[in-house]
Amino acid sequence: QVQLVESGGGLVQAGGSLRLSCAASGRTFSSYAMAWFRQAPGKEREFVATISRGGSTTYYADSVKGRFTISRDNAKNTVYLQMNSLKPEDTTVYYCAARYLVAATGDDYNYWGQGTQVTVSS
Repeated sequence: QVQLVESGGGLVQAGGSLRLSCAASGRTFSSYAMAWFRQAPGKEREFVATISRGGSTTYYADSVKGRFTISRDNAKNTVYLQMNSLKPEDTTVYYCAARYLVAATGDDYNYWGQGTQVTVSS
């Protein structure tokens, strides 16, 4: 069982930056690929970024490529999402997710956090 707790969301002006964190419980964090998704009310969940177990491989949605960076610290059981050059359309709830062994861009992840709200004002 893996529990995920996101933090770092908030209100920021367009062009600003935020860093989201996701702390994972358990001793097997390094066995899981990690990802960030986002979902606005009434819309489908959208893939944002994923990172492999060791952190050597990352993949991003086209909408965030060049602006967002996913990283992880396996010693701290934490995954991060650095978000720069934020736009109003980035406003939504962001979720971290864990998938056993292999990263994926689909939402078939094993564990999910409760989400953190990001609001970008114009």
